[in-house]
Amino acid sequence: MIETQRLTLVVATRGEMEQIIAATEEDELKQAYREMLQGCLDHPEQWDWYAIWLITRKDGTHIGDLSFKGLHPDGSVEIGYGIDPAFWGNGYATEAVDAAVRWVLEQPGVIRVEAETDPHNSASQRVLEKCGFLPTGTTGEEGPRFVRRKI
Repeated sequence: MIETQRLTLVVATRGEMEQIIAATEEDELKQAYREMLQGCLDHPEQWDWYAIWLITRKDGTHIGDLSFKGLHPDGSVEIGYGIDPAFWGNGYATEAVDAAVRWVLEQPGVIRVEAETDPHNSASQRVLEKCGFLPTGTTGEEGPRFVRRKI
């Protein structure tokens, strides 16, 4: 669990992940969630690195989630995140991503955190910039890539 002033980030259980998958209507996101669950099942000793992390306000309202997409042998971790549109514009994404990235960079073997954003999602790109990420000048499957290295 990771706590901030306004948020709690908690690793989802298998049951919670299965409920999220069942409730997700968007095919691409549903597939991503299935892959996360499969990563957890394939690597139970690294559950936190594959699982969905639930982002909840201190009042118990679930507002989004994030994931790390596995810990790679080269010391890199990719983060993905999303906040429910009803909660956009409140700084929750920045608060959650910043806390998660600080936690990740404290973990043994991690040297950098990477992320991709849709090329037209300037709000997500701004979140990454506020959290200390720098553009790499490369483009991945989802769009421009960003990196934050361990200091």
